[in-house]
Amino acid sequence: MKVLVVGANGKVAKHLAKNLKDYPKLQEKAVIRKEEQQEFFNQLEIETIILDIVNNSIEEFAAAMSDVDAVVFSAGAGVSGLDKTIMIDLDGAVKIMTAAEKAKVKRFVMVSTFRVGREEITRQIQEDSSLKIYTIAKNYADEWLKTRTELDWTIIHPGMLTDKESTGKVALASHVEAGGIPREDVAKVILETLVNDVTIRKEFEVVSGVTTIDEAVKNLKD
Repeated sequence: MKVLVVGANGKVAKHLAKNLKDYPKLQEKAVIRKEEQQEFFNQLEIETIILDIVNNSIEEFAAAMSDVDAVVFSAGAGVSGLDKTIMIDLDGAVKIMTAAEKAKVKRFVMVSTFRVGREEITRQIQEDSSLKIYTIAKNYADEWLKTRTELDWTIIHPGMLTDKESTGKVALASHVEAGGIPREDVAKVILETLVNDVTIRKEFEVVSGVTTIDEAVKNLKD
């Protein structure tokens, strides 16, 4: 399975690239924004393509998907400002979904934020959380994926991301207690999601826990 990773130069996605060696059935095609980002992927013998989620068109992304079987959306505006949050985390995500459908790529894995939904949005607005716009953007991108596409989607909601060493163990379910998770473990969850069809049309929250990642993903309940 060849996978187009959008946001490939992000911290989680770089861990995905490094762990790909443990998944011989998977091959990555990395979407990067700048030529200087290529070296990391060249060393791992991973194909790259230079595209910008804001400035390149749906048609250009669809063309990049002509030889892939799945898409992972792991892009995010980070601290680039509220306008970029809307352009990348909401509109950018919808652009990539639309491109996938145009290219007839069915499998789509979305890396979202930990918790979405009206209750969470209301809480963040009332508390004037600095993440409220980001959460709103992610919420409606997720809703679009679920209700406005025919894609075989999975939505992953990771807890607070850390740069701690991977434990390889998680708590994973539709609703889990809030907590942290190493970025590398999120990357491993994405990889396990891609090789387990039980995850199709499922969404789940994931934090560090006591169950091995492969077991947690395989035993995912509705």
